[in-house]
Amino acid sequence: MEKLPMTRAGYLALETELKQLKTVERPAIIEAIATARELGDLKENAEYHSAREKQGFIEGRIKELEGAIGLADVIDPTTLSGAIKFGATVTLVDEDTDEEKTWQIVGEHQANVEAGLLNIKSPIARALIGKDEGDSVEVRTPGGVRSYEVLEIAFK
Repeated sequence: MEKLPMTRAGYLALETELKQLKTVERPAIIEAIATARELGDLKENAEYHSAREKQGFIEGRIKELEGAIGLADVIDPTTLSGAIKFGATVTLVDEDTDEEKTWQIVGEHQANVEAGLLNIKSPIARALIGKDEGDSVEVRTPGGVRSYEVLEIAFK
């Protein structure tokens, strides 16, 4: 199977979520199911069906997190340098609007564009890989072609 690159922070966040699900959420939902069973007829018991649905979600998420953690390839960006690669924090300027944006290129489980964490599989990240400061990059996005200039590359 293919390894999943992630930063140390991303790996720790997955471990924390997994621990929360296993030690808090799972026992709570088991108790909720037991309580709902005591209410009688399970066919028309909304609390029971809701709890079972939530249990299915929790168990699915636990399996997903265990799989991601098992395939994790933790990369420490502070040990890297040079051109843009996984873990780089990149400051770009949109050549059309002069708007500056800063993103860190991270794994898909850690990605959150609003928080400045860009999925390595995204069109922008794929276009940036291998570029240096001062390079111009054209990115094909669903909204059209965007042009950026790389202002700064940092590995923090």
